[in-house]
Amino acid sequence: MSPQPASASRRYSASETPAADRARSARPVVSVGLVVAICLVAANLRTTLTGVGALLPEIERGSGLSSSWGGLLSTLPLLTFAATSPLVAQASHRWGSARLLVASLGVLAVGTAVRSLPSVVFLFTGTVILSAAIAFGNVLLPALIRRSVPAHRIQGVSALYVTVMGLMAAVSSGVSAPLAHTVPGSWRTALAWGVAFTVAAFLAWLPRMRGDKPQASTGGTHSPVPWRSRLAWQVTFFMGLQSLAFYTAVAWLPSILIDRGTSSTTAGWMLFYYQVVSLASSSLLPLLTRGRHDQRWTAAGASVLVAGGFTVLVAAPALTVLACTLLGLGGGACLVLALTFQSQRAGSSGEAAALAGMAQSIGYLVAAAGPLLLGILHDTTHSWTLPLSVLAVLGIATAVAGHGAGQDRHLRQDTR
Repeated sequence: MSPQPASASRRYSASETPAADRARSARPVVSVGLVVAICLVAANLRTTLTGVGALLPEIERGSGLSSSWGGLLSTLPLLTFAATSPLVAQASHRWGSARLLVASLGVLAVGTAVRSLPSVVFLFTGTVILSAAIAFGNVLLPALIRRSVPAHRIQGVSALYVTVMGLMAAVSSGVSAPLAHTVPGSWRTALAWGVAFTVAAFLAWLPRMRGDKPQASTGGTHSPVPWRSRLAWQVTFFMGLQSLAFYTAVAWLPSILIDRGTSSTTAGWMLFYYQVVSLASSSLLPLLTRGRHDQRWTAAGASVLVAGGFTVLVAAPALTVLACTLLGLGGGACLVLALTFQSQRAGSSGEAAALAGMAQSIGYLVAAAGPLLLGILHDTTHSWTLPLSVLAVLGIATAVAGHGAGQDRHLRQDTR
Protein backbone atom coordinates (compact mmCIF):
# COMPACT_ATOMS: atom_id res chain seq x y z
CA MET A 1 0.00 0.00 0.00
CA SER A 2 1.16 3.52 -0.71
CA PRO A 3 2.22 5.84 2.12
CA GLN A 4 -0.18 8.53 3.31
CA PRO A 5 -0.16 11.64 1.10
CA ALA A 6 1.16 14.94 2.29
CA SER A 7 -2.38 16.21 2.79
CA ALA A 8 -2.83 13.57 5.50
CA SER A 9 0.35 14.49 7.37
CA ARG A 10 0.73 13.00 10.80
CA ARG A 11 0.04 14.79 14.09
CA TYR A 12 1.67 14.06 17.40
CA SER A 13 0.57 13.98 21.01
CA ALA A 14 2.82 14.73 23.99
CA SER A 15 3.34 11.01 24.46
CA GLU A 16 4.45 10.32 20.85
CA THR A 17 7.37 12.39 19.56
CA PRO A 18 8.01 12.96 15.85
CA ALA A 19 11.46 11.37 16.13
CA ALA A 20 10.12 8.21 17.72
CA ASP A 21 7.30 8.03 15.21
CA ARG A 22 9.69 8.45 12.26
CA ALA A 23 11.80 5.58 13.59
CA ARG A 24 8.72 3.37 13.88
CA SER A 25 7.44 4.26 10.40
CA ALA A 26 10.84 3.56 8.84
CA ARG A 27 10.68 -0.11 9.76
CA PRO A 28 10.15 -2.07 6.53
CA VAL A 29 8.31 -5.07 8.00
CA VAL A 30 6.06 -5.86 10.92
CA SER A 31 7.28 -8.38 13.50
CA VAL A 32 5.80 -11.83 12.90
CA GLY A 33 5.51 -12.33 16.65
CA LEU A 34 3.50 -9.14 17.00
CA VAL A 35 1.16 -10.12 14.18
CA VAL A 36 0.60 -13.56 15.72
CA ALA A 37 -0.10 -11.99 19.11
CA ILE A 38 -2.58 -9.54 17.54
CA CYS A 39 -4.32 -12.38 15.70
CA LEU A 40 -4.63 -14.43 18.88
CA VAL A 41 -6.40 -11.54 20.56
CA ALA A 42 -8.62 -11.14 17.49
CA ALA A 43 -9.57 -14.81 17.77
CA ASN A 44 -11.22 -14.00 21.10
CA LEU A 45 -13.18 -10.89 20.17
CA ARG A 46 -16.21 -12.68 18.71
CA THR A 47 -15.86 -16.41 19.39
CA THR A 48 -17.68 -16.29 22.73
CA LEU A 49 -20.48 -14.12 21.28
CA THR A 50 -21.41 -15.53 17.87
CA GLY A 51 -22.10 -19.04 19.15
CA VAL A 52 -25.00 -17.65 21.17
CA GLY A 53 -27.02 -16.92 18.01
CA ALA A 54 -26.80 -20.51 16.81
CA LEU A 55 -27.68 -21.78 20.30
CA LEU A 56 -30.36 -19.20 21.12
CA PRO A 57 -33.38 -21.43 20.30
CA GLU A 58 -31.96 -24.14 22.58
CA ILE A 59 -31.04 -21.62 25.27
CA GLU A 60 -34.61 -20.27 25.21
CA ARG A 61 -36.07 -23.77 25.46
CA GLY A 62 -33.65 -24.91 28.15
CA SER A 63 -33.92 -21.82 30.34
CA GLY A 64 -37.51 -20.72 29.59
CA LEU A 65 -36.46 -17.35 28.15
CA SER A 66 -38.89 -15.52 25.82
CA SER A 67 -37.80 -13.93 22.52
CA SER A 68 -37.54 -10.56 24.26
CA TRP A 69 -35.25 -12.01 26.94
CA GLY A 70 -33.30 -13.80 24.22
CA GLY A 71 -32.92 -10.45 22.50
CA LEU A 72 -31.68 -8.94 25.76
CA LEU A 73 -29.11 -11.72 26.12
CA SER A 74 -27.82 -10.89 22.62
CA THR A 75 -27.94 -7.14 23.34
CA LEU A 76 -26.20 -7.32 26.71
CA PRO A 77 -22.67 -7.57 25.23
CA LEU A 78 -23.27 -4.43 23.18
CA LEU A 79 -24.59 -2.50 26.20
CA THR A 80 -21.54 -3.64 28.12
CA PHE A 81 -19.27 -2.53 25.28
CA ALA A 82 -20.92 0.90 25.33
CA ALA A 83 -20.49 1.27 29.10
CA THR A 84 -16.92 -0.07 29.25
CA SER A 85 -15.23 1.33 26.13
CA PRO A 86 -14.88 4.94 27.42
CA LEU A 87 -12.79 3.67 30.35
CA VAL A 88 -10.13 1.98 28.23
CA ALA A 89 -8.11 4.97 26.99
CA GLN A 90 -7.52 6.42 30.45
CA ALA A 91 -6.82 2.98 31.96
CA SER A 92 -4.32 2.28 29.17
CA HIS A 93 -2.63 5.63 29.83
CA ARG A 94 -2.26 4.71 33.50
CA TRP A 95 -1.36 1.02 33.35
CA GLY A 96 0.01 0.41 29.85
CA SER A 97 -1.73 -1.16 26.86
CA ALA A 98 -0.07 -4.59 27.00
CA ARG A 99 -0.60 -4.97 30.75
CA LEU A 100 -4.23 -4.00 30.41
CA LEU A 101 -4.70 -6.42 27.53
CA VAL A 102 -3.25 -9.32 29.53
CA ALA A 103 -5.57 -8.51 32.43
CA SER A 104 -8.59 -8.34 30.14
CA LEU A 105 -7.75 -11.76 28.66
CA GLY A 106 -7.69 -13.22 32.16
CA VAL A 107 -11.06 -11.69 32.93
CA LEU A 108 -12.41 -13.05 29.62
CA ALA A 109 -11.48 -16.60 30.63
CA VAL A 110 -13.22 -16.17 33.98
CA GLY A 111 -16.35 -14.71 32.40
CA THR A 112 -16.56 -17.52 29.86
CA ALA A 113 -16.43 -20.11 32.64
CA VAL A 114 -19.05 -18.30 34.75
CA ARG A 115 -21.46 -18.07 31.81
CA SER A 116 -21.48 -21.86 31.43
CA LEU A 117 -22.51 -22.55 35.03
CA PRO A 118 -26.03 -23.99 35.50
CA SER A 119 -28.15 -20.93 36.27
CA VAL A 120 -29.81 -18.13 34.30
CA VAL A 121 -28.16 -15.69 36.72
CA PHE A 122 -24.72 -17.06 35.79
CA LEU A 123 -25.69 -16.94 32.10
CA PHE A 124 -26.30 -13.20 32.25
CA THR A 125 -23.56 -12.41 34.79
CA GLY A 126 -20.91 -14.28 32.82
CA THR A 127 -22.04 -12.52 29.64
CA VAL A 128 -21.46 -9.12 31.27
CA ILE A 129 -18.01 -10.11 32.58
CA LEU A 130 -16.70 -11.54 29.31
CA SER A 131 -18.22 -8.67 27.31
CA ALA A 132 -16.40 -6.09 29.45
CA ALA A 133 -13.13 -7.93 28.79
CA ILE A 134 -13.82 -8.02 25.04
CA ALA A 135 -14.58 -4.28 25.08
CA PHE A 136 -11.04 -3.63 26.35
CA GLY A 137 -9.60 -5.76 23.56
CA ASN A 138 -11.77 -4.00 20.97
CA VAL A 139 -10.40 -0.59 21.94
CA LEU A 140 -6.81 -1.59 22.68
CA LEU A 141 -6.10 -3.32 19.36
CA PRO A 142 -6.50 -0.24 17.09
CA ALA A 143 -4.31 1.76 19.47
CA LEU A 144 -1.65 -0.98 19.63
CA ILE A 145 -1.66 -1.25 15.84
CA ARG A 146 -1.39 2.54 15.48
CA ARG A 147 1.60 2.53 17.86
CA SER A 148 3.43 -0.54 16.57
CA VAL A 149 2.70 -0.77 12.83
CA PRO A 150 4.01 1.54 10.05
CA ALA A 151 1.28 3.81 8.69
CA HIS A 152 1.16 2.18 5.26
CA ARG A 153 0.65 -1.26 6.86
CA ILE A 154 -2.26 -0.31 9.12
CA GLN A 155 -5.06 -1.36 6.77
CA GLY A 156 -3.34 -4.64 5.93
CA VAL A 157 -2.79 -5.60 9.58
CA SER A 158 -6.32 -4.44 10.45
CA ALA A 159 -7.73 -6.59 7.65
CA LEU A 160 -5.69 -9.58 8.86
CA TYR A 161 -6.98 -9.38 12.40
CA VAL A 162 -10.53 -8.82 11.16
CA THR A 163 -10.09 -11.93 9.00
CA VAL A 164 -9.03 -13.99 12.00
CA MET A 165 -11.85 -12.51 14.06
CA GLY A 166 -14.34 -13.36 11.31
CA LEU A 167 -12.96 -16.86 10.82
CA MET A 168 -13.30 -17.70 14.50
CA ALA A 169 -16.75 -16.12 14.62
CA ALA A 170 -17.84 -18.26 11.67
CA VAL A 171 -16.39 -21.43 13.19
CA SER A 172 -18.13 -20.68 16.48
CA SER A 173 -21.46 -20.22 14.70
CA GLY A 174 -21.03 -23.43 12.75
CA VAL A 175 -19.81 -25.79 15.48
CA SER A 176 -21.80 -24.57 18.50
CA ALA A 177 -25.09 -26.33 17.66
CA PRO A 178 -23.44 -29.67 16.73
CA LEU A 179 -21.30 -29.47 19.89
CA ALA A 180 -24.39 -28.87 22.01
CA HIS A 181 -25.84 -32.14 20.67
CA THR A 182 -22.71 -34.21 21.37
CA VAL A 183 -20.89 -32.93 24.48
CA PRO A 184 -21.95 -33.37 28.13
CA GLY A 185 -23.69 -30.28 29.43
CA SER A 186 -25.36 -29.51 26.10
CA TRP A 187 -25.42 -25.80 25.15
CA ARG A 188 -23.74 -24.68 28.37
CA THR A 189 -20.57 -26.58 27.50
CA ALA A 190 -20.79 -25.48 23.86
CA LEU A 191 -20.72 -21.84 25.01
CA ALA A 192 -17.25 -22.30 26.56
CA TRP A 193 -15.28 -24.09 23.85
CA GLY A 194 -13.36 -20.95 22.78
CA VAL A 195 -11.61 -20.49 26.13
CA ALA A 196 -8.60 -22.37 24.72
CA PHE A 197 -7.86 -19.39 22.44
CA THR A 198 -8.16 -17.05 25.41
CA VAL A 199 -5.44 -18.96 27.23
CA ALA A 200 -3.22 -18.94 24.12
CA ALA A 201 -3.59 -15.17 23.70
CA PHE A 202 -2.88 -14.62 27.40
CA LEU A 203 0.38 -16.56 27.14
CA ALA A 204 1.39 -14.76 23.92
CA TRP A 205 1.02 -11.31 25.51
CA LEU A 206 2.63 -12.06 28.88
CA PRO A 207 6.23 -11.48 27.59
CA ARG A 208 5.15 -8.18 25.98
CA MET A 209 4.30 -6.69 29.36
CA ARG A 210 7.99 -6.17 30.19
CA GLY A 211 8.64 -3.22 27.89
CA ASP A 212 5.18 -1.73 28.30
CA LYS A 213 5.54 1.50 30.27
CA PRO A 214 2.43 3.44 31.28
CA GLN A 215 2.35 6.89 29.70
CA ALA A 216 1.50 8.41 33.07
CA SER A 217 4.91 7.36 34.46
CA THR A 218 6.72 9.12 31.63
CA GLY A 219 4.84 12.39 31.91
CA GLY A 220 2.79 11.85 28.72
CA THR A 221 -0.80 13.02 28.44
CA HIS A 222 -3.60 11.01 26.92
CA SER A 223 -5.59 12.53 24.06
CA PRO A 224 -9.06 13.89 24.83
CA VAL A 225 -12.14 12.28 23.34
CA PRO A 226 -12.88 14.11 20.05
CA TRP A 227 -16.51 15.01 20.86
CA ARG A 228 -16.37 18.18 18.72
CA SER A 229 -15.13 16.49 15.57
CA ARG A 230 -17.68 15.86 12.84
CA LEU A 231 -15.39 13.22 11.32
CA ALA A 232 -15.22 11.40 14.68
CA TRP A 233 -19.02 11.27 14.83
CA GLN A 234 -19.18 9.91 11.29
CA VAL A 235 -16.68 7.18 12.21
CA THR A 236 -18.72 6.49 15.35
CA PHE A 237 -22.08 6.12 13.62
CA PHE A 238 -20.59 4.02 10.84
CA MET A 239 -19.10 1.74 13.50
CA GLY A 240 -22.41 1.57 15.36
CA LEU A 241 -24.72 0.93 12.42
CA GLN A 242 -22.54 -1.74 10.80
CA SER A 243 -22.22 -3.42 14.21
CA LEU A 244 -26.00 -3.27 14.63
CA ALA A 245 -26.46 -5.14 11.35
CA PHE A 246 -23.86 -7.78 12.20
CA TYR A 247 -24.92 -8.53 15.78
CA THR A 248 -28.60 -8.56 14.84
CA ALA A 249 -27.95 -11.05 12.04
CA VAL A 250 -25.79 -13.21 14.31
CA ALA A 251 -28.44 -13.17 17.04
CA TRP A 252 -31.58 -13.75 14.97
CA LEU A 253 -30.73 -15.23 11.57
CA PRO A 254 -30.92 -18.85 12.84
CA SER A 255 -34.25 -18.12 14.57
CA ILE A 256 -35.62 -16.51 11.41
CA LEU A 257 -34.65 -19.54 9.33
CA ILE A 258 -35.95 -22.02 11.92
CA ASP A 259 -39.32 -20.22 11.96
CA ARG A 260 -39.42 -20.81 8.19
CA GLY A 261 -38.89 -24.56 8.56
CA THR A 262 -35.09 -24.92 8.58
CA SER A 263 -33.49 -27.30 11.09
CA SER A 264 -31.37 -25.81 13.87
CA THR A 265 -28.20 -27.41 12.49
CA THR A 266 -28.82 -26.11 8.96
CA ALA A 267 -29.64 -22.65 10.33
CA GLY A 268 -26.35 -22.67 12.23
CA TRP A 269 -24.43 -23.57 9.08
CA MET A 270 -26.20 -20.79 7.15
CA LEU A 271 -24.94 -18.40 9.80
CA PHE A 272 -21.52 -19.98 9.26
CA TYR A 273 -21.82 -19.40 5.49
CA TYR A 274 -22.76 -15.75 6.03
CA GLN A 275 -19.64 -15.24 8.13
CA VAL A 276 -17.39 -17.12 5.69
CA VAL A 277 -18.51 -14.76 2.93
CA SER A 278 -17.88 -11.87 5.31
CA LEU A 279 -14.44 -13.30 5.97
CA ALA A 280 -13.63 -13.47 2.25
CA SER A 281 -14.84 -9.91 1.76
CA SER A 282 -12.73 -8.55 4.62
CA SER A 283 -9.67 -10.41 3.30
CA LEU A 284 -10.01 -9.13 -0.27
CA LEU A 285 -10.84 -5.52 0.54
CA PRO A 286 -7.22 -4.35 1.10
CA LEU A 287 -6.22 -5.83 -2.28
CA LEU A 288 -9.11 -4.17 -4.09
CA THR A 289 -8.55 -0.77 -2.49
CA ARG A 290 -4.74 -0.70 -2.48
CA GLY A 291 -3.46 2.81 -3.07
CA ARG A 292 -6.87 4.41 -2.56
CA HIS A 293 -6.90 6.87 0.33
CA ASP A 294 -10.47 8.02 -0.20
CA GLN A 295 -12.82 5.24 1.00
CA ARG A 296 -16.13 7.12 0.85
CA TRP A 297 -17.78 5.17 -1.98
CA THR A 298 -16.33 1.86 -0.83
CA ALA A 299 -17.98 2.28 2.58
CA ALA A 300 -21.25 3.48 1.06
CA GLY A 301 -21.37 0.67 -1.50
CA ALA A 302 -20.68 -2.03 1.10
CA SER A 303 -23.49 -0.64 3.27
CA VAL A 304 -25.93 -0.78 0.35
CA LEU A 305 -25.09 -4.49 -0.10
CA VAL A 306 -26.08 -5.10 3.52
CA ALA A 307 -29.37 -3.25 2.98
CA GLY A 308 -29.93 -5.45 -0.09
CA GLY A 309 -29.38 -8.62 1.92
CA PHE A 310 -32.08 -7.71 4.46
CA THR A 311 -34.40 -6.73 1.60
CA VAL A 312 -34.01 -10.15 0.00
CA LEU A 313 -34.86 -11.84 3.32
CA VAL A 314 -38.12 -9.86 3.33
CA ALA A 315 -39.10 -10.01 -0.34
CA ALA A 316 -37.77 -13.46 -1.33
CA PRO A 317 -37.38 -15.71 1.75
CA ALA A 318 -36.52 -18.70 -0.44
CA LEU A 319 -33.33 -16.94 -1.62
CA THR A 320 -31.59 -17.33 1.73
CA VAL A 321 -28.21 -18.07 0.16
CA LEU A 322 -28.36 -14.86 -1.90
CA ALA A 323 -29.38 -12.85 1.17
CA CYS A 324 -26.51 -14.28 3.23
CA THR A 325 -24.08 -13.63 0.37
CA LEU A 326 -25.06 -9.95 0.16
CA LEU A 327 -24.98 -9.56 3.94
CA GLY A 328 -21.54 -11.18 4.10
CA LEU A 329 -19.99 -9.23 1.23
CA GLY A 330 -21.16 -5.90 2.58
CA GLY A 331 -20.70 -6.67 6.26
CA GLY A 332 -17.13 -7.94 5.94
CA ALA A 333 -16.04 -4.82 4.06
CA CYS A 334 -17.86 -2.52 6.49
CA LEU A 335 -16.15 -4.10 9.50
CA VAL A 336 -12.63 -3.72 8.08
CA LEU A 337 -13.34 -0.12 7.17
CA ALA A 338 -14.93 0.70 10.54
CA LEU A 339 -11.91 -0.61 12.46
CA THR A 340 -9.37 0.83 10.03
CA PHE A 341 -10.92 4.29 10.28
CA GLN A 342 -10.31 4.24 14.05
CA SER A 343 -6.57 4.00 13.37
CA GLN A 344 -6.27 5.92 10.09
CA ARG A 345 -8.27 8.98 11.14
CA ALA A 346 -6.07 9.47 14.21
CA GLY A 347 -2.72 11.25 14.29
CA SER A 348 -1.18 9.27 17.16
CA SER A 349 -1.71 6.12 19.21
CA GLY A 350 -3.24 8.17 22.02
CA GLU A 351 -5.64 9.82 19.60
CA ALA A 352 -6.48 6.39 18.15
CA ALA A 353 -7.37 5.09 21.62
CA ALA A 354 -9.57 8.13 22.24
CA LEU A 355 -11.32 7.78 18.87
CA ALA A 356 -11.74 4.02 19.30
CA GLY A 357 -13.20 4.55 22.77
CA MET A 358 -15.71 7.06 21.42
CA ALA A 359 -16.57 5.02 18.32
CA GLN A 360 -17.06 1.84 20.30
CA SER A 361 -18.91 3.32 23.28
CA ILE A 362 -21.46 5.34 21.31
CA GLY A 363 -21.31 2.94 18.37
CA TYR A 364 -22.12 -0.14 20.42
CA LEU A 365 -24.87 1.77 22.21
CA VAL A 366 -26.41 2.29 18.77
CA ALA A 367 -25.79 -1.36 17.88
CA ALA A 368 -27.39 -2.57 21.12
CA ALA A 369 -30.79 -1.47 19.87
CA GLY A 370 -30.71 -4.04 17.06
CA PRO A 371 -31.09 -7.49 18.66
CA LEU A 372 -33.42 -6.21 21.39
CA LEU A 373 -35.57 -4.23 18.94
CA LEU A 374 -35.93 -7.24 16.63
CA GLY A 375 -36.97 -9.44 19.53
CA ILE A 376 -39.60 -6.94 20.65
CA LEU A 377 -40.92 -6.33 17.12
CA HIS A 378 -41.16 -10.07 16.50
CA ASP A 379 -43.02 -10.65 19.77
CA THR A 380 -45.40 -7.79 18.88
CA THR A 381 -46.07 -8.60 15.22
CA HIS A 382 -45.40 -12.39 15.26
CA SER A 383 -43.60 -11.84 11.96
CA TRP A 384 -40.10 -11.04 10.74
CA THR A 385 -41.25 -8.70 7.93
CA LEU A 386 -41.24 -5.43 9.88
CA PRO A 387 -38.00 -6.13 11.79
CA LEU A 388 -36.13 -6.98 8.58
CA SER A 389 -37.56 -3.94 6.78
CA VAL A 390 -36.25 -1.70 9.56
CA LEU A 391 -32.78 -3.24 9.14
CA ALA A 392 -32.87 -2.57 5.39
CA VAL A 393 -33.62 1.11 6.00
CA LEU A 394 -30.82 1.34 8.56
CA GLY A 395 -28.47 -0.06 5.91
CA ILE A 396 -29.03 3.10 3.87
CA ALA A 397 -28.26 5.21 6.95
CA THR A 398 -25.02 3.25 7.31
CA ALA A 399 -24.10 4.22 3.74
CA VAL A 400 -24.51 7.91 4.59
CA ALA A 401 -22.30 7.63 7.69
CA GLY A 402 -19.71 5.56 5.80
CA HIS A 403 -19.49 8.13 3.01
CA GLY A 404 -18.48 10.75 5.58
CA ALA A 405 -16.16 8.50 7.59
CA GLY A 406 -14.32 7.37 4.46
CA GLN A 407 -12.88 10.78 3.54
CA ASP A 408 -9.09 10.98 3.60
CA ARG A 409 -8.63 13.25 6.63
CA HIS A 410 -7.28 13.25 10.18
CA LEU A 411 -9.24 14.40 13.21
CA ARG A 412 -7.15 17.52 13.68
CA GLN A 413 -7.70 18.49 10.07
CA ASP A 414 -11.42 18.30 10.68
CA THR A 415 -12.49 21.89 11.19
CA ARG A 416 -16.07 21.36 12.08
